[in-house]
Amino acid sequence: MKRMLWMVLLTLTLPMAAFASSSVDFTNSGGVLSGSSAGLSLTGSELIAVNGLNGMGLVQGDLGTLSFTTGAFLSQSTQGNVTTYTFASGGTFAITGNGTNGVPNGVIFNGTFSNVTLTGTRLSNGMYIYTLQGTISGTWLNGSTVEGATVAATFATTNSTFNGQINFGSGDTTISTVPEPGTLGLVGTGLVGLAGLLRRRMRA
Repeated sequence: MKRMLWMVLLTLTLPMAAFASSSVDFTNSGGVLSGSSAGLSLTGSELIAVNGLNGMGLVQGDLGTLSFTTGAFLSQSTQGNVTTYTFASGGTFAITGNGTNGVPNGVIFNGTFSNVTLTGTRLSNGMYIYTLQGTISGTWLNGSTVEGATVAATFATTNSTFNGQINFGSGDTTISTVPEPGTLGLVGTGLVGLAGLLRRRMRA
């Protein structure tokens, strides 16, 4: 019975360890969000906080920049006072540090959008607030493949569509490490070996 319990625990815990991932959170503020049928672009946005990078806790200050472009505009749908705009995957997404307070000097993340939407909400005073949501994937500063998600909001504006330029409010981006295929292969080989070892011991 004890051996069977160990077998069950091994089966449950090792896959979780294989897929465990660390994450780093980035906050950016300011800049200009520009929109056209070609897509959206964010320029001039300052990286103001990083949490969890290289084992560090929350670091704040003028830490670098965050910029992105999306794919082309695809479609829109309106329900009540909310209009949702959908854009093609692709584009660019870059987080760059400036070497301040332990944050690396150079590109921290470089990737593209997997999907992205922009939601425009009309307020009671006739103004609009736009919220961007998307998933991203790309390359981490150490060369590994990572993925994440981003959400951002603009300041209130009179723009009734995403076309033109809107003052950007703030954004939050979380990047999570993705296990590489080679790593998963090694973990799988290790699981097979441990299972065989336990099986031989149970027969002994």
